[in-house]
Amino acid sequence: MAKMINKTLVLTYVYLLIYVLLSSGVILYNKWVLSPKYFNFPLPITLTMIHMGFSGFVAFLLIRVFKVVSPVKMTFEIYVTCVVPISAFFASSLWFGNTAYLHISVAFIQMLKALMPVATFIMAVVCGTDNARCDVFMNMLLVSVGVVISSYGEINFNIIGTVYQVMGIFAEALRLVLTQVLLQKKGLTLNPVTSLYYIAPCSFVFLSLPWYVLEKPNIEVSQIQFNFWIFFSNALCALALNFSIFLVIGRTGAVTMRVAGVLKDWILIALSTVIFPESTITGLNIIGYAIALCGVVMYNYIKIKDVKATQPNPDNSLPDRITKDWKEKRSSDGESPRGGVELNDEEAPLITSSRLSHIGRTQLGSHTAV
Repeated sequence: MAKMINKTLVLTYVYLLIYVLLSSGVILYNKWVLSPKYFNFPLPITLTMIHMGFSGFVAFLLIRVFKVVSPVKMTFEIYVTCVVPISAFFASSLWFGNTAYLHISVAFIQMLKALMPVATFIMAVVCGTDNARCDVFMNMLLVSVGVVISSYGEINFNIIGTVYQVMGIFAEALRLVLTQVLLQKKGLTLNPVTSLYYIAPCSFVFLSLPWYVLEKPNIEVSQIQFNFWIFFSNALCALALNFSIFLVIGRTGAVTMRVAGVLKDWILIALSTVIFPESTITGLNIIGYAIALCGVVMYNYIKIKDVKATQPNPDNSLPDRITKDWKEKRSSDGESPRGGVELNDEEAPLITSSRLSHIGRTQLGSHTAV
């Protein structure tokens, strides 16, 4: 029993390490590719479309060719009323977020991402999935004050990059809320593979319009370098990050995920100043971000406490509930749940963002599909 617990603990830390490395690596990689000072591929929409095209292609292979994952029962009505609007805001969040890399530093972007709980709370209240509460409002006010102080202390402050990043944050928050409202009402759950299978192609189509207007003329008149291996590895890292987030949450739970996310943000801020010397951090940056982080931690604590209060059986861990639900689903579909054989890591189901509700929405929104 002790050996099994140790093995599980080691695997958990390995998954967390993989998540932190991939999340930090994708952000730094995107910055390096897009920045005119380095690889010089200043086409964020094109890069995002490469990610979406690659992710959709891999998902198609896994579902339709190799049949590793079974497709869900998707009707035309559900696709039009649920997948299409979610894909639109997903594409917008990626477009705005990647465009911000052209104008502001990675460190400042991470500080602005502290606004994610604020944006999610506002959108949840507007859409009716959450109630306006005084304690949460005070936390949101603390986060906002911290971000304002951090922005005031930014030496290379750029209004265009800041607006793009904030727009991306709110687009992602609305996407997360819509995922909960629309998909849960339809009783539809998507794992990472099926999510990419349905959402990535639709997001690709949405991105094609701003790409045609904003970036296609630049591609025609300028000499843009294209290195297959750089773009392939970049898209592969982005795809792996999506899978690792769900794998980590399924094994550790949202509390550990949020702690790892906070640790990752601090590491990323420090690394970005080393890799990109132009990313200068001031004392006011740190003070503002620390204030915002205090608000984020308090918000996370309140939400996790609320979720625990509504759970009928707190002894059941998140991975156990997911595995149980998955076995029951397979049994209802006429499939045998392996005759009582324990599931290994590769066979364990991946948790969906729509089922995470408030536990993991904010954390997922900060890192998925960059």
